[in-house]
Amino acid sequence: MNSTVTAVSSNGVYAFTKPNRDSVTLLAGLGVEGDVHAGVTVKHRSRVAQDPTQPNLRQVHLIHEELFGELREAGFEVAPGDLGENVTTSGLDLLALPVGTLLHLGDEAVVEVTGLRNPCLQIDAFQSGLLKQVVGRADDGTIVRKAGIMGVVRTGGAVRPGDRISAVLPAEPHRPLERV
Repeated sequence: MNSTVTAVSSNGVYAFTKPNRDSVTLLAGLGVEGDVHAGVTVKHRSRVAQDPTQPNLRQVHLIHEELFGELREAGFEVAPGDLGENVTTSGLDLLALPVGTLLHLGDEAVVEVTGLRNPCLQIDAFQSGLLKQVVGRADDGTIVRKAGIMGVVRTGGAVRPGDRISAVLPAEPHRPLERV
């Protein structure tokens, strides 16, 4: 299956949603140029409050567009950028990727997958009941997080809707994604 970027989004101020852009520029070791979450150390408010010197493992947030279809079937209307992601993808099972996967986005940019987004209560403030749709429990009781994955920029470059995505898995044994 062909994996592509369907939308790119960024916001220079703290807000839950991020407006779609014609393109974003990824900066190695920092994140999305001009985005409030870009930086070497954590930028998420709750993480800054805990320890502002933590490395930023959440420089780029990616969500699979297929999630929006699932949410639509459950009665929610969610579009690219609405959940605060920087890159919306299609045709790639982001949640099944192991830690350390390299995602080649377009001609130059490379993002290394660090883990799962941990959805917060802001999702319910956006649309009541939505948090239950993106966080649940598997039959064995483990928590299932579906609100996308996080990564760090290894190689910078421009990313645009329509760009191809290729995934390069790390050497085995693979480590499953955990929240970051």
